[in-house]
Amino acid sequence: MASIVQRNNRYCVVYLYDDETSGRRRQKWESFKTMADAKKRKAEIEYLGTLVIHKCQTVDELLNEYVALYGKATWSISMYTSNIALMKHYISPIIGSMELNEVTPRVLERYYLQLLKTPAVHKVTQRKRSEEKAFVAPPTIRKVHNLLRSCFHQAVKWELMEKNPAIYATVPKAEQKKREIWDAPTLFHAIEVCEDNRLKLAMNLAFACSLRIGELLGLTWDCVDISPESIKAGKAYVYVNKELQRVSKSVMKTLEKKDVLRVFPELRESNKTVLVLKKPKTETSTRKIFLPRTVAEMLIDWKREQDFTKEALGNEYSDFDLVMANDLGMPTEQSRITCLFSDLIQKNELPKVVFHSLRHSSITYKLKLNGGDIKAVQGDSGHAQAQMVTDQYSHILDDDRMHNADLFEQAFYGGKGAELVHEATETPAAAGLTEAKTGTEGIDPELLAKVLANPEMAALLTTLARNLK
Repeated sequence: MASIVQRNNRYCVVYLYDDETSGRRRQKWESFKTMADAKKRKAEIEYLGTLVIHKCQTVDELLNEYVALYGKATWSISMYTSNIALMKHYISPIIGSMELNEVTPRVLERYYLQLLKTPAVHKVTQRKRSEEKAFVAPPTIRKVHNLLRSCFHQAVKWELMEKNPAIYATVPKAEQKKREIWDAPTLFHAIEVCEDNRLKLAMNLAFACSLRIGELLGLTWDCVDISPESIKAGKAYVYVNKELQRVSKSVMKTLEKKDVLRVFPELRESNKTVLVLKKPKTETSTRKIFLPRTVAEMLIDWKREQDFTKEALGNEYSDFDLVMANDLGMPTEQSRITCLFSDLIQKNELPKVVFHSLRHSSITYKLKLNGGDIKAVQGDSGHAQAQMVTDQYSHILDDDRMHNADLFEQAFYGGKGAELVHEATETPAAAGLTEAKTGTEGIDPELLAKVLANPEMAALLTTLARNLK
């Protein structure tokens, strides 16, 4: 139906189509820079199954084409589910029948403002937060905008639109809300009063390892190293390479079990959803996270109890090698953990937060403890980009920057700039260094003083001195 012809440094996809305007069969050549792009376009043409190239006229027609040719090949199961929901609830009912040539930046901006007055559609599992009617929030509108921008970008490539109107459209600004988190004393008080061992372990893992709840519940023992040798050497770890998620059966079938590693049995065949183990949301989500000794020992105790239960139940135990398995070996649902967590808060009158906040608490304290080393924290958190850590936790870094301003005030604007070098030798870092290692023959005193004048170097040397004791 289509062939690839190389001309100079370009790859051309050649195919025949029936022109709806003239009714005549024509040959079309499409040029691409790489063979991969050419093969992708060839597959798109052959996927149509007909030589008649239908010209999309409306937004809905374009969306259907976009999903069939682009979405199915590109999106994960969760992304596919989310995008289809956005189309169904917020795009098709309002602008779905609109002609493509009518869509302009001005039209899109009026559409976004209309969405702000449109009642939001919530998941069945979501609790009603208030009696007041909730409207579509700016963050959701931004998701709609990003989806349309991607869709119109493909339309331009397919020569269905001359330009992408979403590029120039202004999106309603979303107010950045600070997520409420527990401080360390509150967190450890919550762990202390927690009576459910599974929840207690989940809280410790989420906090120590900066895990998302799906990653936590999808953790398997073959990805955990808690051997005595590893713990002694400080190298005990968990390896995150999958997550537990409940997905739509129909979507999973449509995407041909894309990224699905295991499908768990369901008690009722009539369920429209099913629990699966799937690949993480991004490549950077696959990561090794080193365990604090205390948490590693918790896992040892948990494994011992789990093995005892497995032996006692025999064939009645479904062994899927899950760390957070229930008493029968089956996966623990996210709803179960969040429900237990909510009950813990209510029973003990703790500040109201969501379970995901433990991950935020974890990242917050890691940034504080390592002096704002974003790359190191990103390795634990699994964020796709360091910028995401910076944007999400800028308030923490602001504290450190304010401290820098105070240091400048004291050191320079307070008239002490000339005394810095001399005062540096009296800092705790210098004292600690002296205690840690005597005999400084061969060390330039002035050079040492300059090094110690740097607050960051002074702090580093203090840490080293303590470790040498």
